[in-house]
Amino acid sequence: MSLPKTLADDVARNLVMVARLLDEDPETAYGYSRVALRLASRVAAVREAAGFASYAVAKYAEALAEFRAARRMTGSPHLWPVMADCERGLGRPERALAMAGEPEVGKLDKEGQVEMRLVAAGARRDMGQDEAAVVTLQSPELASRTVQPWAARLRYAYADALLAVGREEEAREWFAKAVEADQNGVTDASDRLAELDGVEFTDALDPEAEESDVIGAEDRAEDVRAETGSADLRARPERQRSLADEAEDTPGPSPAEDGDLLDAPDGPREPNATEELDDLTDEPDYRDAASEFSESSERTDGFRETGRE
Repeated sequence: MSLPKTLADDVARNLVMVARLLDEDPETAYGYSRVALRLASRVAAVREAAGFASYAVAKYAEALAEFRAARRMTGSPHLWPVMADCERGLGRPERALAMAGEPEVGKLDKEGQVEMRLVAAGARRDMGQDEAAVVTLQSPELASRTVQPWAARLRYAYADALLAVGREEEAREWFAKAVEADQNGVTDASDRLAELDGVEFTDALDPEAEESDVIGAEDRAEDVRAETGSADLRARPERQRSLADEAEDTPGPSPAEDGDLLDAPDGPREPNATEELDDLTDEPDYRDAASEFSESSERTDGFRETGRE
């Protein structure tokens, strides 16, 4: 469908912002998608972008409606897996499972077929059929040597399904294989593997962990003082008074040091959509923006592991 140049530019800008913000700020991306939808609801790429934006904020009914519209316009089956996952999101895993057996699945490329298998396995788990989920994920693609993102997600999902049925040793093996295939960090397979191996990580920036370390050190110091008969400074009021006197004599920070704090804003400024759009100095054609959005490999991360969480 051809749009007037001014309208096409506006649509393109909104599609670009949806693609940029979908992962990090889905609520804002959703807002841009609604603007694009109002401007060009008869453009298939706009309906698809609106579908993914709705999906990202868990508006599954809206997402399903947009995906169906995009599919009617293009005739392409590539949205079939995420449409099935929307059925899961709406609490209808039986429908998602039925879609996994439809002829449309045979028209999908390798990545799409793996995605459909992941959604089907997720539906099985939704229905409490954990053993069936394991069987659903067993396929020749598990042994593939490719490092495509779908390979890591499939191995991760299989490992997670194995763990759910108590097959921990096999789960560990497949988490390790997922790590090997996960070149882009699309899963947390390395963390899951470390967890199974009993390895614990401490976040150096975590204030709670830091406080715990301090408390532990104080407890150990108390034990040492108790064993050696050393006096606890906290039990000596005269020493406390001396420390308080020293603190009063210690000069505070100079005004120059506090200057930056005085200039700090009261809080984070809300993003200004106009400013963001002004940064787009080029005038992209809406078709280019739609292509950029459709070709992004990150659009369906929400369901590509074991289906919607």
